[in-house]
Amino acid sequence: MKAEEVRGKTKDELDDQLLQLRKEQFNLRFQAASGQLENTARVRQVRRDIARIKTVLHQRSNEG
Repeated sequence: MKAEEVRGKTKDELDDQLLQLRKEQFNLRFQAASGQLENTARVRQVRRDIARIKTVLHQRSNEG
């Protein structure tokens, strides 16, 4: 997910996306612990997407 895509979404969309990514992160962590994780790069990608969304939400909250 690119930063431009994140900035184009509304706050509600970002909140939903953040919740979805956190659930995925939990599942990936669980798979890693049980040795079933195949795509290890996805963990890093999800973590960075979460950070991007949180950054944009924080920037928007400080604007107004």
